[in-house]
Parts: sequence; structure tokens; C-alpha cells
Amino acid sequence: MNRIILTTCMVLLASCERQAASPDTAAKSATVIDEPVAELQQNALQNQLAWQLLTSLTSEVGPRLAGTEGDARAVEWAVGKMNELGFDRVWLEPVEFPVWLRHSESGRIVSPEPLSLDLAALGGVPGTDGDLEAEIVHFPNLDALKAVEDGSLVGKIAFISERMPRSQDGSGYGRVVPQRSRGPFVAARKGASALLIRSVGTDTENSAPHTGAISSTETGTPLPSAALSNESADQLLAVLNQGQPVSVSLNLDVGFAGMGGSSNVIGEFDGSDPDQGFLLIGGHLDSWDLGTGAHDDGAGTVITMVAAKMIADLEQRPARGVRVVLFANEEQGIYGAKQYAQVHAAELSSHVIGSESDLGAGRIYDFRSRVSDAGQGEIARLESWLAPLGIPYNPHVQASGGADIGQMRKIGLPVIDLRHDASRYFDLHHTRNDVLENVDPADLQFNIAAWVTFIYWAATSDAEFGPVPPST
Repeated sequence: MNRIILTTCMVLLASCERQAASPDTAAKSATVIDEPVAELQQNALQNQLAWQLLTSLTSEVGPRLAGTEGDARAVEWAVGKMNELGFDRVWLEPVEFPVWLRHSESGRIVSPEPLSLDLAALGGVPGTDGDLEAEIVHFPNLDALKAVEDGSLVGKIAFISERMPRSQDGSGYGRVVPQRSRGPFVAARKGASALLIRSVGTDTENSAPHTGAISSTETGTPLPSAALSNESADQLLAVLNQGQPVSVSLNLDVGFAGMGGSSNVIGEFDGSDPDQGFLLIGGHLDSWDLGTGAHDDGAGTVITMVAAKMIADLEQRPARGVRVVLFANEEQGIYGAKQYAQVHAAELSSHVIGSESDLGAGRIYDFRSRVSDAGQGEIARLESWLAPLGIPYNPHVQASGGADIGQMRKIGLPVIDLRHDASRYFDLHHTRNDVLENVDPADLQFNIAAWVTFIYWAATSDAEFGPVPPST
């Protein structure tokens, strides 16, 4: 195989902050990589297809709340686009789940002075059945709410104000999200009438409320709950700090509408040797209803579809195939991925390795692995191929596979995580601002370059990447 020298901007990880790199950046070092990889990366960095697909998804389909008409349109859209892209096979696997709907929501401070609040009901909570007015009791975090006596908040609205810190890896989300996922159950045990939380998000200017699901595994009955925008949370805190009792009125017209469903949309490109199995990649097709899901997870949907097509369009396809799964209802309980893992567990050995894209469209800044010892020997090759893009290997953190592909990882599928820069992602996550205009087309192209490199690496390798030990 011919070799070429691809000159790129490289990143000095230990000594400076990473800058986004691309092959047309001013040269600082030279890396030798295989010619097909260099060509794939260069083509990806000029690719317009992902932007066209994301524009189509967000404008022609729009919000894709699980089980709604928008979700059904998205399934139809995905099948049509996969067929247009030339996938060798496209099929649906139906998924059932309870359907939760948002009709209307409002909130305001009633006293000591009236003030409107910008809020969004949390997914999965019941409504207030009209106006609900009560005094606010403030808690700085979920632990403080847990510490009060059960039944002590009867007739009150609990308010948790912990702020999510900004970070490149999005780790602040995991620290704060329990106030959203578990808070409605904890507040119910304390006797509260409702719960308000500060949104699990990092936006400060042009802030918007961040919705999101409550836990689907927590015991007990949740109470009506909503997330305040960071600005409204700050305003409520300021009024509370005046030392007077504060009353708030909420009206949340939301709730479950019975059982419904959607489908996992699955498209597959064959490899040149069917006995060599296939890669499992993808994201989730559903979104929340406040924006159009451009980052979450429209970006991941189109990135994986386009990267797979680029591999399939090679003059000589790799031995291993590529299966793209657009999972149903990730947002409210990972329903599609859990079902996929159950249905396809018997064919785990055909799944060579997995990876998902579900952290927005920020540029990939490192990658992580969870593979067998034999597979670990191949990591250096992937690292060298991603080096021209300035994407290093992080050996200190094991890959998880993400919320969806992680369901297969739990039963032994080896995984790679291509980690997106989440520094700004949680400004938009689950808000009305998650729209196309807040996606950078150049970031999509960069991420496709990383993804097509990963796919080519795994599809052309003869290594056995797994299985890995099953884990929770």
C-alpha cells in the first residue's frame, strides 16, 4: 500500500490547550499514514452531505419527541435517507413504551412581588391539574433535600439550586443530573407539592430551561416538577435572599397518554467478507420537543450515516461491514437500545466493535477504548491515524459505549468512545436553542473525518477486539 506524508497541525497535550486541528492548518509536524486514510480524512473535511441531511432532519421533520407524530416522521425520514444513501439493507424493529406529552406550562412568583419564570416540565412527571400555588423551600443541592425529614414539606414547593459546572468532557452533568432524575421522587417522599430545579445546563446568557427525563427505575411516584432557566433560577434565589416568604404558582399541563411506540431504524453496508462480522455504530433518532434536536442527537445521526457511506463507497470495501442503528426513545429510558441488546444478544459474536455519537457536534478531542488484550494491540495504529486531526488516545479512562451502544457493551461488546468537546454542548442541551443555527458545519466535517478513520481502522483490521467482560 502506498504511503503519503500528510502535514497537519499537531497538539502538544501536556503543555498547551488543544486547538482544533485540520489538514489545512499551518504545519507543525508531519505524520505518516496510509493513503486511503488520508484521502478519507481530506474528503470528509470537504463533505457537505452531513449538513444537508441535518438541515433536512431539523427543518422537514423538526422535534422528535418519542411516540409522537414528529417521531413517526423521523422514522420515515431515516428509512428514506438510508435507502437514498445506498445502504444494502434497511429495516425497522418496533419498540413499545409509554408516551409522555407536553401540552403547556407556566410559572410565576406570586409574592412578595410578581415575576414570570422561564421553565420547562421534566419528562415523565405528572401535571399540576390546574394552578398550584405554594411557598418555596430552598435547598442548595439534592443531598440537602434528602437530609430533611420525610413528610416535612407538606404544602410546599421544593427548589434545588445547584449549578452545573462547565467542562470539556461534560463530567459536570453526571454530578448534577440526579437533581433532575431523582429529585421528583425525593421531594415526593418529603411531602412537597411540587419541585423546581435549576436547569442542568451551563448557559448564562440567553439562557433557556433544560428539560430532560426523570428516572425510569426509581421507586415511588414522582410529583409535578419543572426546570428553571439559569436566569430564572438566579432571580428566584435573589428574591429568596431578601428573607421574606416566597410563593410560586405553577401550571403544568403534561402527562402520559398511554402506550405507544416507535422503531429502531437499522441500515447495513456489507463488508467484502460476510464471515468477518460488522461494526455497530449510530445514535438516537428521538429528541426533546423544545428545539429540533440538532445537536442531540441529529448530529450523531448524520455523522454516523455519512461516515458509513464513505466507507461503503470505497472502490474496495473492507472485509467487515457497518451497521448503523438509529435508536428509538433514548431520551426517556433508552428503550430502543435496551430492546436491541435483548433481541441481538445471540449474535453478539457478529458485532465486531461498537461506538456511538451522542454528545453534540463539538469537535472530537480524544478517544478511549474498552477492548480485549488482542484488540489493545491495534490501538496504536488508530492513534497514529487520528494524530493528523489532533485527536490523542486517552488510556486513563475506559470507554463506556454511551447510553445506547453501552447496552451492548454491558453484555460483552468491545467499544471505542470518540469524545466530543462538550464545553458548549450543555448550553443548548434539551433546550429550545438546540437548533441548526447553533451547529458549526465545519465541526460536522471534522467529526466525520474522525469517524471515517475509526470505521476504516476497525473494518480493515483482522484483530478480535472482544469480547470484553460484561459490566453494568
